[in-house]
Amino acid sequence: MRIPPVFAQSLPTCKPAYGKLWLIGGTQESVEIAAAIANFNIRCIISVTTSAARSLYNPAPCLTVWVGRLTGAQIPEFVKQQQIIAIVDASHPYAVEVSQNAIAAAQHLQIPYLRYERPILSSTVDGTEHFDSFEALLSTNRLQNKCVLLTVGYRPLHLFQAWHDRATLFARILPSAIALEAATKAGFTPERLICLRPPISAELELALWRQWKIQLVITKASGKPGGEDTKRLVATQLGIPLMTISRPTVNYPQQTSDLAVALDFCHQYLQDLRS
Repeated sequence: MRIPPVFAQSLPTCKPAYGKLWLIGGTQESVEIAAAIANFNIRCIISVTTSAARSLYNPAPCLTVWVGRLTGAQIPEFVKQQQIIAIVDASHPYAVEVSQNAIAAAQHLQIPYLRYERPILSSTVDGTEHFDSFEALLSTNRLQNKCVLLTVGYRPLHLFQAWHDRATLFARILPSAIALEAATKAGFTPERLICLRPPISAELELALWRQWKIQLVITKASGKPGGEDTKRLVATQLGIPLMTISRPTVNYPQQTSDLAVALDFCHQYLQDLRS
């Protein structure tokens, strides 16, 4: 079974090679890794899930951007078709399924895997409360009768559906059809939604929270690339509690938050991957 990409972009100047690096992308840090890889002229296929994410990567002769979604059953075939000999996983910290599927495929096919995890921000900021999961937060009464801003993406919004009659909920989501559909199904009306694509400045964040008279904000521990530092700053400025949901626990075979280490990992396979 061949797996057709929704869209693939590459420049046809690479010479034939024995294999490619697979960079699981769609994040700011994956863009940095891709740029560094391109400087070394390493053959690499970058997978993203949306056409919008494709535009993040500057074209380079030996970079291919593949747009689409891969199931766990499809990944081994994808790896074989693309002649992948190493994987660098720079997906979002909460994209657990894709990481677990890539790890399973790497172990099954006996190819090296490295997780590039964006650094976790220090937890010593006043006003920030940490919860292991959305369920742990929602088991409390912290949202009761509050005007709450959710900056958690569209996937967890259904968990808050029962709270619409106990709190005033606003959600900020990406401007995409799938996000709007999920938010609507979760009970969010248009006046309770704002669609913005990051990055969002501290000034805009401050204005939005004031406009909606926000009393409590819920976010993910998504690090600086996810705007967590900006939210902490604004929360402190306004004296608003910030509820942070911890990252899911994944047993990564190898993991780093150091770009230099990720590049060293790529260099181990440089002889096979050079164009």
